[in-house]
Amino acid sequence: MLGTSDVIAFASTTDLASARSFYEGTLGLPLVEENDYACVFDAHGTMLRVTAVAEVARPGYTVLGWQVADIAAMISGLESRGVTCARYDGMEQDAQGVWTTPNGDRIAWFSDPDGNVLSLTEFGGGGERRPGRRAGPQLRLGGCCL
Repeated sequence: MLGTSDVIAFASTTDLASARSFYEGTLGLPLVEENDYACVFDAHGTMLRVTAVAEVARPGYTVLGWQVADIAAMISGLESRGVTCARYDGMEQDAQGVWTTPNGDRIAWFSDPDGNVLSLTEFGGGGERRPGRRAGPQLRLGGCCL
């Protein structure tokens, strides 16, 4: 039923200005709209609403992630902007904090200013795992396509 509808991703923040700085300035996501309730970003054609809340629940698992072609290069770029990858006890992670799954996928985790766990994934075997990806950004706000 929803297989042909676009997903809207959500993250929460207690400080919209700090979240905007991180998602726009650090991660490089274009800001589409900002109001008293949320900052809306274009995450490569997917709407990401970072919503203001009184308190951020920290579930301890990934809430948002990106598929990347070169995880080492992406981590280096993020590190140059002050991002540090998380390390987890009992997981064999390389010097950059990357864990390699048994099937060869490579994953790293980091947090936004509110402690939301974000991730990067480089799939093994050189293939993309992006079902149904449409060409180009098509973020819709208020009846307008961006």
